[in-house]
Amino acid sequence: MKVADILKIPALKGCTVIGGHLGLEREVLHVNMMDAPDIISFLKPCELLVTTAYHLKDNTESILELIRAMDKQGCAALGIKTKRFIKEIPEEVTALADELAFPLIELSIDTSLGEIVNHTLSHILDKRTLELQNAMDTHRIFTSHIMSGKGIHQLLKSLSSMVGFPVILIDQYAKPIYTSKTNEKYMEPLEDLYKNDFHFFFPNTPYFQFSLINNKETYSVFSVYTHERKAGYVVIVGEINANDHVSILTIEQAANVLSFELMKEDALKQYFRRVRNEFFFNFVDGQLTSQEEIVSRAKEFSLQSEQKYLCAAGALDSTELIGSYTQNQQINESIYEYIEDELTSAGQTPHLFTRGDLCYLLIELEESSQINDRVIPALELIQKKIKAQFNRTISFGLSNLATNLLHVKNAYKEAGDSLQTGQMSGKSAFIQLYRTKDIMELLRIVPKKNLQDFYHNALNLLSAEDYEEDQTLLQTLFVFLETHCQISETAKRLYVHRNTVVYRLEKCEELLGRSLNDPETTLQIRLAFQIKTLLEA
Repeated sequence: MKVADILKIPALKGCTVIGGHLGLEREVLHVNMMDAPDIISFLKPCELLVTTAYHLKDNTESILELIRAMDKQGCAALGIKTKRFIKEIPEEVTALADELAFPLIELSIDTSLGEIVNHTLSHILDKRTLELQNAMDTHRIFTSHIMSGKGIHQLLKSLSSMVGFPVILIDQYAKPIYTSKTNEKYMEPLEDLYKNDFHFFFPNTPYFQFSLINNKETYSVFSVYTHERKAGYVVIVGEINANDHVSILTIEQAANVLSFELMKEDALKQYFRRVRNEFFFNFVDGQLTSQEEIVSRAKEFSLQSEQKYLCAAGALDSTELIGSYTQNQQINESIYEYIEDELTSAGQTPHLFTRGDLCYLLIELEESSQINDRVIPALELIQKKIKAQFNRTISFGLSNLATNLLHVKNAYKEAGDSLQTGQMSGKSAFIQLYRTKDIMELLRIVPKKNLQDFYHNALNLLSAEDYEEDQTLLQTLFVFLETHCQISETAKRLYVHRNTVVYRLEKCEELLGRSLNDPETTLQIRLAFQIKTLLEA
């Protein structure tokens, strides 16, 4: 209740506000009656103090200090019974109350302090009880919406009519996801904020407000939590005063019901993803051999047999793990889900599959030119957003365009090879295009024994078991060849000093027994690295 409402209670009939009229909107949550000299240390914010001021009589400065201290502590108001120990309130006291907008009330001599306290507390408790009853009724209404299948849209529409403002639901990344149809026009400003990464300024609090200059709107934001994490925010397009307990309780009940509905939706999504993953990896691993079965099951996941697809393999670049393995896997899954949502928003049609620390995207395309025109710019934007949102970097390997669904099996291998090639080069946050490996196709025809002989002959002592386990020299040699024998670029990619690269290359030449300046030698080594990939497959 506000101070102005308290003054309407019958027990306070005859009481007069003699100072601080501008503070009558202060909220009263508690009432205290005390005449102890150290009274201030016992007071709380939003508390109304009623007193005879016996210990303050004939001491105007002490009354002034009390008002200053109460105002600083956030108390609601001070009521002093006059004509008993204090005949009248000094003018400098009322002047200070006006200056601080701190309500100063002259209590009637005819009403006891105990009666004032009891009646005031009774009214406060009655109001809070009514608020709680309204909250229970509201929760029941919102739950009924969900249980009857009306969905989140109808819940937001009902909440909007209750609070008198448009309501929008945004996800944990501040992306608008739900609104009532009548409030769709309010989505655009929030979508603009999302595109400009405004969500990084969202404080980690249950409730906050912000305003926009362009549309002069105030937004009141309430967090929606699930058992694991923050699931999103309920955004009220309007100002909800912190003292408006009815509206806040109503919104909180809506947020509680929304959290359960979002958890249910998430559980269904997780189940669908598991089933989809199982189909995809059984398909690309060759466990499904019937074309009819592949085509039939693919339709369940909106994969059309005659559609052209690009496969992208993605991996978060290595970083120091924080927390448990399970926690890091949850972070990875959140990032991969984020990628799928972002690509969908960018106008792509992605199908996401995950295996361990990797994700695979099937993107529907019509022609190869769209890889450079649409896919790469979209993936580059994804990389920037993941860096900003999660402080992580991610790399992608791209396949050639598969002409139909059955050719996706080859595209899956190409994307994985592209990702591995980029990783072996020591790069991070890269997008590696697939390079047609005609030589690889030829090498697959050669008997394995002959490939092994060529590999050991080309790398000489570098193919020994010790150097196979310690990849330092082999990786340095690989990156050196990939950078067209540029020592500085090799050092940059490996994050080592230039002299370190020179030393390692000299060591390689010593073990090879040949100079790396010889074109024939470097050709054989390149082939050896290709053969190594085949032998390890």
